[in-house]
Amino acid sequence: MMAAAVNHYFGSSIGRKQLVATTGLLLCGFLVSHLAGNFFLLVGPNAFNLYAHKLEALGGLLFVVEGILAVIFTIHLGLAIKLNIENVKARGGAKRYALKKNTGRGTTFMSQTMPWTGLILLAFVILHIKSLKLGTYYTTVVDGVTMRDLYKTTMEYFVSTPATIWYVVAMVAAALHTSHGFASAFQSMGWNHGKYFKNVKRIGYLYAVLVSGGFAFLAVWCHLKGV
Repeated sequence: MMAAAVNHYFGSSIGRKQLVATTGLLLCGFLVSHLAGNFFLLVGPNAFNLYAHKLEALGGLLFVVEGILAVIFTIHLGLAIKLNIENVKARGGAKRYALKKNTGRGTTFMSQTMPWTGLILLAFVILHIKSLKLGTYYTTVVDGVTMRDLYKTTMEYFVSTPATIWYVVAMVAAALHTSHGFASAFQSMGWNHGKYFKNVKRIGYLYAVLVSGGFAFLAVWCHLKGV
């Protein structure tokens, strides 16, 4: 009975929407912690490398966390694509939907571009992992301990003007995506009471500006320092 109920819930549109909302909020939380760690770049090479080394020292636990993040991201992406396709079909096809006049209440530029900003972020994540996490490997010694010089890899990457511009563009896409997605997640969960939902939207906008702006700032800072 319980298994059937679970299958029915996640097979329903509302169930999938709430799963997209939950995974999206979890990813938002990860971005805050990731940004906080990246601010060690401003402190200096040793501080950033020590931070990265402590993460690497987690060993198997780090792989588990990264695996969980990969699953969360995959679920979020897959269900979001599925829901978008279903929405297009429900409106009579992609062509009709594209030509549909913007008459819906609450329809914004951010909500209309969610699929496109999502695809930009997918490309960004793949290239980001390839260029930095799996990028050039240097070593350095900090407090007598040999470790990866991820600071050098990062600075080397952002010396490139096209790479920095691409990073900033991706962060603009992230701001647009999260500014709508944050409030939309609460709405999907049914937490959209009129008394406080306006504040939820404001928090979403603030989150988008601070987090995406923080990442973009660090990219530009690295570029200017490297040059």
